[in-house]
Amino acid sequence: MAKSNPFGFIQEVRNEAAKVTWPSRRETLITTGLVLAMVVVSSLFFLFTDTIIRWSLGLILGAR
Repeated sequence: MAKSNPFGFIQEVRNEAAKVTWPSRRETLITTGLVLAMVVVSSLFFLFTDTIIRWSLGLILGAR
């Protein structure tokens, strides 16, 4: 049950944080690398898609 004073709350937060299984440095670096790789892949995909759509609309509408 939650304690009503701030010190009790802080103690409970510390107890819960101690129960957390934190990732290792290696796991964190691998996950960060994968996220960055997916950001690059997604950015390239949307750049390519935007370029194709812009080119197609330019052909259809006759704009340069």
